[in-house]
Amino acid sequence: MATQSIARGMSREELLALPVAVDLDTANRALTIGRSTGYTLAKQGEYPVKVLRLGNAYRVITADLHRLLGIVLESAAGPDGSRQP
Repeated sequence: MATQSIARGMSREELLALPVAVDLDTANRALTIGRSTGYTLAKQGEYPVKVLRLGNAYRVITADLHRLLGIVLESAAGPDGSRQP
């Protein structure tokens, strides 16, 4: 029986638990982008968020992912839900 890889994104809780910067595979998963497509976009400078190249490794700032996905951190909102300056 063949196994099938199921591509899925990440839950809000998983996204909020990410460290400050993540590898490209994790960013691809968060954005539901396939591995090959993600690396191609990064190499062409067309990835949806800024990609940092550190030697042979690619890193993505988690805050950029949160912003793109519309994830608002609880501490960034005031008591009435409005954004603080």
